[in-house]
Amino acid sequence: MELAIEARGLVKRYKSSTALGGVDLAVPRGTVLGLLGPNGAGKTTTVRCLSTLLRPDAGSARVAGIDVLAEPGRVRERIGLSGQYSAVDEYLTGMENLVMVGRLYHLGGARSRTRATALLRQFGLDDAAGKPAKAYSGGMRRRLDLAAALVAEPEVLFLDEPTTGLDPQGRIEVWELIASLVAGGTTLLLTTQYLEEADRLADEIVVIDHGLVIAQGTSDALKAQVGGERLELTVSSPDDLDTAVTVLGELVSGAVSADAHTRAITAPVTGGAGVLIEALRRLDAAGIALADVGLRRPTLDDVFLTLTGHAAEEEK
Repeated sequence: MELAIEARGLVKRYKSSTALGGVDLAVPRGTVLGLLGPNGAGKTTTVRCLSTLLRPDAGSARVAGIDVLAEPGRVRERIGLSGQYSAVDEYLTGMENLVMVGRLYHLGGARSRTRATALLRQFGLDDAAGKPAKAYSGGMRRRLDLAAALVAEPEVLFLDEPTTGLDPQGRIEVWELIASLVAGGTTLLLTTQYLEEADRLADEIVVIDHGLVIAQGTSDALKAQVGGERLELTVSSPDDLDTAVTVLGELVSGAVSADAHTRAITAPVTGGAGVLIEALRRLDAAGIALADVGLRRPTLDDVFLTLTGHAAEEEK
């Protein structure tokens, strides 16, 4: 399988700290890799090394078949990059921003304007093409920034936390745009700390924490590592919380967690509906009334917590 991105043993140190401790990646052409981890995990450093903005202290990398260290100029001709924060010039219009990027890529005036017009239409910004970017909403600026990363029709696209700071609606709009790009054959490396984002967009996920790859696979495969399902219930009375935890503890093999504030209890289970029915029978026999109950599959939140011991968005 032809790889669009390949990294072997990437190491990057800053004085006494190690940002990357030997990262390996392999991204087939036309697929999406989600690089998942909290702030400070090493995601942005990985992207900067692969996109030639940083030189790693050790290891090797190839992007679009080109050695990143030996021929960084050729790599830049074939990639697009959108960072965590919008890089558009707020005093230029949307059209002027994209034309400027085209000229920086030496596309020429006519082709730059053609690409800018097409991208503004594709990203739903054609009505705002003549407005300065400072008049754009956060979601519009993010879309313009993504459009700028595509002006030169790159083979490989790096998106570093593309929905950071957006409201839920803006995030969904960006997700839809990313999905359309991937459908067109673009190879994408997406960094994110949003578990739902990785679950929705990525063909394969690499979990990174403290500069090390700690797990990788499809979303379903990673969830399977956690195993089983989750029994979730809420007791009607806070006085019944401890008793409910004890009752469930006798039924399940894993740790039962409880939240005194919300009266919610979560327990890992196997056996599906049969376990749910037995849990309800035992709780009823103990005289415990429930406000809510349900059974669900593990989420990527569960995966991350199991692998790292902390939540994905815990580190700020």
